[in-house]
Amino acid sequence: MSIYGYVRVSTVLGEGNEPLPVQRRKLEGRAHELGKKLNQIFVERGISGSKPLEQRPQGKALLHAAKPRDTIIATKFDRVFGSASDALRVIENLQRRKISLYLLDLGGDCTVGGITKAIVAILSAVGEGERSRTRERILEVVANRRKRGLPLGGVRPPFGFKVDARGKLRPLRKEQSAIRLIKLLHLRGYSLREIAQRIVRSRGLAVSHMTVQAVLRREALKRA
Repeated sequence: MSIYGYVRVSTVLGEGNEPLPVQRRKLEGRAHELGKKLNQIFVERGISGSKPLEQRPQGKALLHAAKPRDTIIATKFDRVFGSASDALRVIENLQRRKISLYLLDLGGDCTVGGITKAIVAILSAVGEGERSRTRERILEVVANRRKRGLPLGGVRPPFGFKVDARGKLRPLRKEQSAIRLIKLLHLRGYSLREIAQRIVRSRGLAVSHMTVQAVLRREALKRA
């Protein structure tokens, strides 16, 4: 029996998105509880969660590698699935192949029993609705501010920029340097608070963990 881990590093940093080292430790801890070591961790980078698991490069490789009596572990439902149809299709396929799927945020094996499948469907539907509402709110705000000739970052310019006399965003050299450091530290697995503390010490800027999160989210949106 082999145990595989699955990790997806989101294109957009948001609530509940954890650095790769944190997800790895959680997967290894769960495998240890099952009395096994992880044989391999499949890491999906820069792939949107809306894409079905079997259409992601690492997701497809994971499903191909897993055999009967093997176990797949992931930290959260939204790291693996982006829709109810995707979740239920994959779970039913794993059930037929006698492969277990542990989602740590659901607390157990999602291939056992119909109640867990119902919970998965509900969570997925809620997630889809929230993502849709978030996209709508963002588009409304952006359209409104563009119409009024205001900077997209809001009345207060985003970290790394200032607003000039014409209402345009202009980069600030010192804060742009801090942004580069923030991205580097995030890739190395530092927490938001740890990154903020490093920026305060090394750059002398008053930065909170919320500012760090906003910077990372904005940079991720630029890549998406």
